Amino acid sequence: MSGRIFFFSDPHFGHRNMAIKRGFETVEEHDEHIVEKWNSVVTKRDTVYLVGDITMEKANYGILSRLNGFIKGVLGNHDKPQHVLELLKYINSVCGMIKVKGFILTHCPIHDSEVDRFIGNIHGHVHENSINDKRYFNVSAENINYTPISLEDIIKLRNEEK
Repeated sequence: MSGRIFFFSDPHFGHRNMAIKRGFETVEEHDEHIVEKWNSVVTKRDTVYLVGDITMEKANYGILSRLNGFIKGVLGNHDKPQHVLELLKYINSVCGMIKVKGFILTHCPIHDSEVDRFIGNIHGHVHENSINDKRYFNVSAENINYTPISLEDIIKLRNEEK
């Protein structure tokens, strides 16, 4: 696999209340916006780490088949263990946390005492409420304009904060 690496969290596909909270008229408009933004930057050769809360406790994962890239999932608090086999029909792997290029990927931010063991923590969960600390990078959908963000861009932004 020779593409780029991207990160994205908290799409909450199919969740009406989240779509409205985010300013969309309908769940379909919300979901289509995410698909369009995702596919505008991710190619079929890229890898995307989908860092949790793919849906809202429902196993309606079919929309994932429309997303470009090799998708690796990190489960979030709304991703149910009993849905993992269904989820694996649409993405390439699932885990609870994973180390990627020196970063630790988790859905929820890790504890302050643990983050220094890594370059940083790429996470979601907190939506627009980012932690004001350069060791944490929030890839929740609304925090990154509903567009997957590349590893290169995360490193660049992190270095600008020094």
